[in-house]
Amino acid sequence: MRWTLKPKPELHKVEALQQALQVDAIIATLLVQRGIQTFEDAKRFFRPSLNDLHDPFLMKDMDLAVARIEKAIANKENILVYGDYDVDGTTSVALMASYLKTRTPNVATYIPDRYDEGYGISFQGIDFAHDNGFTLVIALDCGIKAIDKVAYAKEKSIDFIICDHHRPGNELPKAVAVLDPKRGDCSYPYKELCGCGVGFKLVQALAVQEGKTVEDLTAYLDLVAIAIGADIVPITGENRVLAYFGLQVINQMPRTGIQALIAQVRKQELTITDVVFIIAPRINAAGRMKHGNYAVALLMEIDLNLAEQYAAEIEVFNTDRRDADKQITEEALAQIEAQKEQDRYTTVVYNETWHKGVIGIVASRLTDTYYRPTLVFTKSGEKLAASARSVSGFDVYNALEACNAYIEQFGGHKYAAGLTLKEEHYEAFKKAFEDEVSKTIDKHLLTPEIKVDAKIDLQQIDSKLWRIIKQFAPFGPGNMTPIFMTDDLIDTGYGKCVGEDDAHLRLNVTSTTLSDQNLVAIGFGMGDKLDIISNKKPFSAVYSIDENEWQGRKSLQLKLRDIKA
Repeated sequence: MRWTLKPKPELHKVEALQQALQVDAIIATLLVQRGIQTFEDAKRFFRPSLNDLHDPFLMKDMDLAVARIEKAIANKENILVYGDYDVDGTTSVALMASYLKTRTPNVATYIPDRYDEGYGISFQGIDFAHDNGFTLVIALDCGIKAIDKVAYAKEKSIDFIICDHHRPGNELPKAVAVLDPKRGDCSYPYKELCGCGVGFKLVQALAVQEGKTVEDLTAYLDLVAIAIGADIVPITGENRVLAYFGLQVINQMPRTGIQALIAQVRKQELTITDVVFIIAPRINAAGRMKHGNYAVALLMEIDLNLAEQYAAEIEVFNTDRRDADKQITEEALAQIEAQKEQDRYTTVVYNETWHKGVIGIVASRLTDTYYRPTLVFTKSGEKLAASARSVSGFDVYNALEACNAYIEQFGGHKYAAGLTLKEEHYEAFKKAFEDEVSKTIDKHLLTPEIKVDAKIDLQQIDSKLWRIIKQFAPFGPGNMTPIFMTDDLIDTGYGKCVGEDDAHLRLNVTSTTLSDQNLVAIGFGMGDKLDIISNKKPFSAVYSIDENEWQGRKSLQLKLRDIKA
């Protein structure tokens, strides 16, 4: 594990902010590292406001999209809301369809079947639209590369509006409107929206036409917050505002479907981390194990009894998903060992029986074990389909582009992508991908890295520091939980392994130099490091600060990320 101490910001900037906000140097340092340099920046950061959201009409083609939807509503046309089967796609569809249903009854939803149709817009979906009299399709979280599909729809007199956030190719589909802040010719100020975020901007623009304000749309923000968390987009700028208010909706007045899901997991107050690890996997499980329609039905349901039935079914899908990903991960690790591929620059594994719905999760798990760009393939119809995951700092999308000769189609982001290829090209692709990564990856990226915000002493940790750090939330890419580093620590003699198989480390730490501060520290999955802290040997630690509640009493504790002698 590499520990990388972030560069200290310029002292004059820290001092100026410290003065303006009347806070400790450590807080000012953390803020400047996050690009917050003035009192106004800090106000926007600590007190997000819906007024800070950008005008949706700054997005290229927004006026065209709004005009086409208004025309469809006026002419009583049938509108099909089409989205991908993952969390971002299903939340987008639920958001757009539930809003449009307040304006017109002629709205239906369509989620492609992960197995029959695959990712994104399908010919089958367009045929469904044509057969059922839909003249307008609004595609969410997909479609930016669907040039042939949109042309096919046009032949059948079906118009398309695309709301996507993935990287466009060299050519855009000939849709009525293509909303994507990553378009080269789009001057929208915030580029990192998720698919549901782009969908929300379209709803916001439609609401403006009705004379409504963004405050009238807060009930939809629970869906946007879930998509932001699940899609691992930066929680900065506009996403921070959307996530902040969306979490308030989740915790104070969640829609019926979310309420039913939360009841299944019995959690009081949800953070963005809970959204990522508790809510998102369950919504995803529907599309992985059965069909994304279950997720959309749950998210749009207003009858609590029905919502509870959907949530119970989704809980079963989620249990099945967990069992499948555990088994496939074990089989994939065995395959790497059998083929003696432990020391490569990449992991590329394939088994035709692996469940297509969980290969993305398995790719993430393999990346945890062998820290390197990873692809997990399975059979999908006549072709092979794969999920790709990368390591911090390496663009797997570019690496796949370099192997394009062997790929049928692919799409995605810097750190996660999906692709299909013909079975006869698998071995050649596997070799080309290994060659490309070995040539282009900076070798130190193959060791996991912990980025440390600041070095501090234990006595700097107090309730005031914790109170302000808590207000940095919601955390996520671009605004991660602050990580600190402290040297010359010792365990006061209570260090022990706890939990199943003694997997975790629990200790009481104090400083070898100033021993008046004494804190509990917990290291999940760090039971094998007990000898580092035994016999009061000094050690260094990287950690985040956390709050522990036990029998009604709250106390600060350190959540260890790593320790070194």
